Amino acid sequence: MAEAMRPLSLKREGDGLKIEWSDGVVTFVAWRTLRNNCPCASCNEERSKPPDPFRVLTPQEVAAGPPAPVAMKPIGHYAYQIRWNDGHDTGIYTLELLRSLSEAIEQPPA
Repeated sequence: MAEAMRPLSLKREGDGLKIEWSDGVVTFVAWRTLRNNCPCASCNEERSKPPDPFRVLTPQEVAAGPPAPVAMKPIGHYAYQIRWNDGHDTGIYTLELLRSLSEAIEQPPA
C-alpha cells in the first residue's frame, strides 16, 4: 500500500505557506487563500449567503489587517489548526485541503 501524502516541511514564506510534500512536490498557498477557504461550519455558512454590500467591518477585523496566522498546530497526522490574527481558530485544514488550495512551485525530478 502506498504511503499517505504528508508534509515534510511547512515554512512561512512572504504572504503565505510553503509546503514540501513527501511525494517531492513543493507547493505555496497565500494566507488570504487559506483564510478565505476556512473549512469550519460558521465560515461555510457565511460563504453560502449572498454577499452583503453594506457589511461593515468590525473594529477587530480592521485592526487585524491582512490575514496572517498567529499559530498553527498539527491535529493528529491528518490536519492543522490555524489561529488567525482576527481571532478565528475553529478551522481544521486537512492535508488534502492544504494540497488542493496550494499551487505547485517545484515538481520532483522525473
